[in-house]
Amino acid sequence: MARRCSATSLPQLSRLKGRYVLVCALLAALWSSEAQAGLYSAVDQVLVLDADSVSRIFNASSAFMVEFYATWCGHCSAFAPVWKNLASDVSEWKPAVDMAALDCADENNRRVCTGFGITGYPSIKFFPAYSGEDFTGESLREFPRDVRGLRRLIIDKLESHKEPSPPACPPLEPASAAEIDGFFENNNVQHLALVFEENNSYVGREVILDLLQYENITVRRVLSSEKDLVSRLGVTDFPSCYLYYTPTNYSRLPVLSEARAFYSYALQRLPSVVRAGRPYPAINDLQRNQTEEPWREFNRTRVYMSDLESALHYSLRVELSAHSTISGDALTALRHYVSVLTKYFPGRPAVKGALKAVGNWLQDQKETQISYSDFRTALDSTVLSGEGVLPAGVRWVGCQGSRPQFRGYPCAVWTLFHVLTVEANASGSTDPLEILQAMREYVSSFFGCRPCASHFASMAQDVSDDVTTPSTAVWWLWSRHNRVNSRLAGEPSEDPHFPKIQWPPPELCPKCHGLMLGGEHTWNKDEVIAFLRNYFSSERILPDYLQEESEAVAQQKALLTAAQQQKDTTRRKARETQETPSTQLGQEEEEEEEEEEDEAAAVATEEEEPEGMGGATEAKEPHPAGEEPSPLVQTPPPGRPPWARRRISRRPAIVGLKLRQTQEDIVDLDLFVNQHYKAKALRALSAMAEQQQEDAEERRPDSVRRMKRELFDQQEALLMEPYPHPQGKRWMSLLSVGFSRLDVSLCVLFYLLSTLCLTAMYLYFKLKWRLRRAKVALP
Repeated sequence: MARRCSATSLPQLSRLKGRYVLVCALLAALWSSEAQAGLYSAVDQVLVLDADSVSRIFNASSAFMVEFYATWCGHCSAFAPVWKNLASDVSEWKPAVDMAALDCADENNRRVCTGFGITGYPSIKFFPAYSGEDFTGESLREFPRDVRGLRRLIIDKLESHKEPSPPACPPLEPASAAEIDGFFENNNVQHLALVFEENNSYVGREVILDLLQYENITVRRVLSSEKDLVSRLGVTDFPSCYLYYTPTNYSRLPVLSEARAFYSYALQRLPSVVRAGRPYPAINDLQRNQTEEPWREFNRTRVYMSDLESALHYSLRVELSAHSTISGDALTALRHYVSVLTKYFPGRPAVKGALKAVGNWLQDQKETQISYSDFRTALDSTVLSGEGVLPAGVRWVGCQGSRPQFRGYPCAVWTLFHVLTVEANASGSTDPLEILQAMREYVSSFFGCRPCASHFASMAQDVSDDVTTPSTAVWWLWSRHNRVNSRLAGEPSEDPHFPKIQWPPPELCPKCHGLMLGGEHTWNKDEVIAFLRNYFSSERILPDYLQEESEAVAQQKALLTAAQQQKDTTRRKARETQETPSTQLGQEEEEEEEEEEDEAAAVATEEEEPEGMGGATEAKEPHPAGEEPSPLVQTPPPGRPPWARRRISRRPAIVGLKLRQTQEDIVDLDLFVNQHYKAKALRALSAMAEQQQEDAEERRPDSVRRMKRELFDQQEALLMEPYPHPQGKRWMSLLSVGFSRLDVSLCVLFYLLSTLCLTAMYLYFKLKWRLRRAKVALP
């Protein structure tokens, strides 16, 4: 008699056996903290219902098997794995029947459970197709607690289904000889499979439901009592399966064992048998067009190193690049991930050297946050230091799909994880969780498919309880991979050329498959682990299609050079963009201040400059007939360049400058400084000339005019001398005005030239004076 936790009162619990009472009482104490957690999640192939979604079981085209449970109930917790395994086992039956569960411990669902008359847990109810909203379901009392018994219970309910029955449910009754003889006249299918069995066998009905979602094949069961067909085909074994085409064209289906799992697997892989709505692709679909990567022939029973290196490239260069900064748990996950790659990746020395170098770089980073650009630089620069190289780009071989959207990176990353667990087991690792924890952390932090990452994290919750040795780590990862294959079978992501099956298939590892006493399929754990150790061992990994190391080094260096050039170009453009607005603003400010200085210099020149400087009086240049000179333009004197008048009329004095705020850009004052010292030298020359003129006018007027002409020529030559625009950096600052080295050098040079010029003129006039006195003294 099945035991159930009661939801009525504690006195009733006391009548149960002691061990069940203790479990229920302890779990009831934890109800408040665990009621919201639930026993099922999106990872399981169980439809999780609540008060809002329970209406989905009404007026549906498929039947429903619904479990009502409470999270605090110990029996419910023990029964949950059976219900999950059942849902996975009958996943191909979903068009006819679906599995669901509802948590009555959730207060939001209490009214719903009360409406269905639920008083104990776990409770199972069957809802036929097109059930009305007033129907509370058919209670299944004393239901079996194993997958086999529950599966047969579902078949019994489907066979006893009242009208209207699920439209997708195929006929489950036995077939007669007359029906089989006229089958192909009334049906347009390519294959007809006949399962011969005893009357009490469920194998035929199970296989019929397993092929429910497949087209181009029909499965019918034939009882051993159908003597005509049995004798015609010469059937001697029950159960057994035959492919029937005509009364003279039939053959026995070759399988490893006469059981449901082997029949279903073999029939689903017959030519032209495909899932409903998905036409089987032709063989030539594997040949790509010229714009796509060509197909690579490969051995489906081997692992290829090209897939593993491509997985590393995509993981470290593409997937991680989505995170500009990596910190906290993500940084810890990255360190663990690279650490296990360094220790257990069975790659070429160059690749292992690159992984080791980047692993050391990560360990040397003491900050709590790193940028991905720094990580990428550390990874790519290993080719420059000679430590190794990780080839860039992907080159799928064993993981290539019939279309670009199929397989690829997900297949390769699963393969990589399998290889790492096998290598850790082979190397004698003492930490069985080392690889699995690194995988869980990496997938949770970085894997691009976030729902996939969430599902994997949910599966890995019990990893520490299930894995105790490196061998069990290999087994655990394999079992979770098969669970994912079962969940994704038939999804749009499934490659029709590479269907998601329970791996390895019987033809690849016959010893991995076994049968229990009741005919149920089972996996031989020791044989599976031995097969995985051999299949994913480093000795059996094929190096075909690998990129040559020298080619990878040259390619990586070219990529680094191109990246550096692009970075320099981007940096230069950014600098130009930043400098352009500040340069324009500085020029506008300089023009405004220059206009103010010109006005002040003009006024000061009129008041202070002596006559004879060429700036006190202005000679107007004649204009063409009919044109008047602009009143805003000062006309330079004849024989002088247009800019000379303006420069001479300014007052070149530093004290007249307005103090400015020191700016980052160098202020160009070279022209102003040059004109300042030119004007100062000209004033000194003019003063000396005037003094010499007064002394010599009385004696030699001709010589004075000649001397004045020479002085004027020297002034013109000095003004016309070009002065290059300096480009040096600021060297010193005076009165908040910046001067460069060239500025100071020019100042010193002009000072020396002025001194030499004055000294030469002094000696010249002194010598002239002595010669003149000597001539006068002659008789």
